[in-house]
Amino acid sequence: MAIHSDFKRDWLSNPKTEFLAGLVVALALIPEAIGFAIIAGVDPRVGLYASFSIAVIIAMVGGRPGMISAATAAVAVLVVPLVRDHGVEYLFAATILMGVFQGIAALLRLDLLMRFVSRSVITGFVNALAILIFMAQLPQLTGEAFTMQTYAMVAAGLAIIYGLPKLTSLVPSPLAAIIVLAGVSIYFKVDVSTVGDMGELPDSLPWLHIPQVPLTWETLQIIAPFSLAMAAVGLLESLLTASIVDDMTETRSDKRRETYGQGIANFITGWIGGMGGCAMIGQSVINIKSGGRRRLSTFVAGVMLLVLIVGLGPLVAQIPMPALVAVMIFVSVSTFRWKSFVEAAHHPWPSNVVMLATVVMVVATHDLSIGVLTGVLLSGIFFAWKVRQLVTIQDFIEVTTHRYVFAGQIFFGSVDMLYEAMEFNEEGIDTVIIDVHDAHFWDISATGMLDKIVDRLKGEGKKVEVIGLNQASATLVEKYSENDRPFESLGVIGH
Repeated sequence: MAIHSDFKRDWLSNPKTEFLAGLVVALALIPEAIGFAIIAGVDPRVGLYASFSIAVIIAMVGGRPGMISAATAAVAVLVVPLVRDHGVEYLFAATILMGVFQGIAALLRLDLLMRFVSRSVITGFVNALAILIFMAQLPQLTGEAFTMQTYAMVAAGLAIIYGLPKLTSLVPSPLAAIIVLAGVSIYFKVDVSTVGDMGELPDSLPWLHIPQVPLTWETLQIIAPFSLAMAAVGLLESLLTASIVDDMTETRSDKRRETYGQGIANFITGWIGGMGGCAMIGQSVINIKSGGRRRLSTFVAGVMLLVLIVGLGPLVAQIPMPALVAVMIFVSVSTFRWKSFVEAAHHPWPSNVVMLATVVMVVATHDLSIGVLTGVLLSGIFFAWKVRQLVTIQDFIEVTTHRYVFAGQIFFGSVDMLYEAMEFNEEGIDTVIIDVHDAHFWDISATGMLDKIVDRLKGEGKKVEVIGLNQASATLVEKYSENDRPFESLGVIGH
C-alpha cells in the first residue's frame, strides 16, 4: 500500500502541471547543456545526452522529487585538463568511475556530513549561485549581442514571466514567454542569437558506448583524481540543492538515496557517451516555480529534452536566446535570498562573515566546493571560539593548598587557558587540587594539557589531585594519557 501511495503521489498527482513544468525545464536545459559541453571542450551532444540521461535516471532513483539534475558547469570545469590532454573517451571513463565513487560515498553515509554545513553557508551558496546564473547571461547581453532587439525581447520576456501569473496560472509563465518570443522572432525574422548558434544539435538517439581507453593501471591513475573531484563537487552541489528545494517545498528528502541516485545516474551516463553532472539549482527553481514538485516533472524534463533536440531540432534551433536569458534572469532573481540583507542587520557578525566569505569565494573562483569549504571552515573556527569563551576558571588558596576549579568544554581551542591560569613554582604551596566537576574533556589536546600540568607540578615536588572527572572524560584521560596512566594514583573519580 505504501509503495502504491508513493507511486501515485510521485507520478500521477497533478500530471498537467508536472508535464508543463518539465517542458519549461527541458527548454532551459538545451543552451545550458550545450554551453557546459563547450566549457569541457567536447561536442554539444555529449552535454545534451548527459542531461537527458541524468534527469531521467535521477527522476526514478533520486531522493529529492522535483529537483533537476543534468550536466553542470561545476563538473564541466573540472574535466577541461582531462579532455585537453587525453581526449573525450577518458571523460566517459572518468564519468563511470565518478558514479562508482558516489556509490561508495552513499555506502559510507557521507551525506551525513551535510549536517555540518551551517545555515549561513547555505545562504551564501544560494546567493553565490544566483550571482553566477546572472553572470552567465552577460555574454548574451554584451559585445556583439548588445542590440536593441535583444534587450527588447529580454524585457518583454520578463514582463510576460512576471505579469502572466496575475492573469492566469493555466500555463507556466516562463513557458509562455519562450513560446511567445519564439513566435515573434520566427515570424518577424528578428535579428537575435538563437539556440542553434550555441552549437549543432544531435539528430540521433544515444546508445551504448564503451569508452575506448586501455584497461590498465595507468588509465586508472589518469582518471581517478578527476573522478574523485567530480564525485565530491557533484555530491556537494546536489545535497546543498536538495536542502534548498526542501525549504522551498517545505518537504523532506532522502539524502542517502539522493547520493546513491547521483552515482547510478552518472555511472550509466558514462556508458552512453555523456559527461558527468549533478543537481542544478537554477533549473530546479524553474521547475518549482512552474509547479513541478514530483518525479514526473524531472522525468518529463529529461524525455522532452531528447524529443526536442532529436525530433524537433530545426524548430528548437530557432528559439531566440533572449527568451531563455529572460527565464534565467527570473531564476537568478528568484534564487537570491533578498531577506539576507535584512537578516544581516540582526544576525551575529560571524554568521554574516561566513555568508559573505562563501559568496565571495564562489563568485571569485567559480568553484562551488572552494566557497562552501571556506564557509564550513570559518563556521567551525567561529564555533570553536564561541565555545572557548564559555570556559571559566577560578582558583582559591587555603593555607598550603591551591585549588583550581575548571568549568566548560576543554578541547584543542581552550586548553591554553588552563595552562595560562596555573601558578607554578609557588612558595608555601605543597598541594594542588584541580577540580573539573563542571568540565568536560573532548580530545587528546585536553588530556595532553592535563598531563603537562600534572607533570610539571609533580616535578616541583607538589602533591596533585585531579577530582571530578566525569566518566567520559576519565575514560579519555586513561586511554590517551602519555604518562603510563598517572591519574590512577591521583584520586580520579567519576560523578
